[in-house]
Amino acid sequence: MSLGLLLLLWIAAAELTADASVLPQPWALWVPFEKAAASGALPYHLGMTLSRVVCAFVPAMAIGVALGFVMGRVPVVDQWLDPWLVVFLNLPALVLIVLCYLWIGLNETAAITAVVLNKIPNVASILREGARALDPNLGAMAQVYRMAPLARLRHVIMPQLAPFVAGAARSGIAVIWKIVLVVEFLGRSSGVGFQIHFYFQLFDVAMVLVYALSFIGVMLVVEALILQPAERRVRRWRTA
Repeated sequence: MSLGLLLLLWIAAAELTADASVLPQPWALWVPFEKAAASGALPYHLGMTLSRVVCAFVPAMAIGVALGFVMGRVPVVDQWLDPWLVVFLNLPALVLIVLCYLWIGLNETAAITAVVLNKIPNVASILREGARALDPNLGAMAQVYRMAPLARLRHVIMPQLAPFVAGAARSGIAVIWKIVLVVEFLGRSSGVGFQIHFYFQLFDVAMVLVYALSFIGVMLVVEALILQPAERRVRRWRTA
């Protein structure tokens, strides 16, 4: 319903503007979309951006989850790392991207590193709160029954952390793909961000919208088919 309202606002704004070079009508994007898809350019650049999102998402989640859990359970580590966490949470993404390009070079390693460094603090801060919220009664039960460390991790700790991991993943994927576009805009020769930069230089609003909306569509599919079902699954035990 809300997306339909947004579409109506777009149509009205385009009608008032009466200039397709500034804001084309939604249906006017179909022809350039078909041409970009038929030429192979759109699938290629969507694939490149999606691959960078995955390559950044996996290490950012793994490192952030581990770091956040340790910070939430070990006060000394938390006190030592908390200032760094605050610094990186408030450091603009653009600064990290530029520094990575300057220090590492205009390559894939710098691009992925910049995105990972931008996302780790957010994941760590969410998981730290999850680790702090672990039920001490369940921990005591695990000790009474002398559960092995791996069994305790699997059956006691992870079910409690799972909602926090899912929340970090959902917010993480939304933030990561936006940062990936900025990375591509500034220093890559492929991807949706690169194409947006290219068509921005040509003042081609239609193609900017085609690439932007196409990737938004891809991420909405990922959200609906993967992230939302996964989050509902890990939260079931709380409502059972």
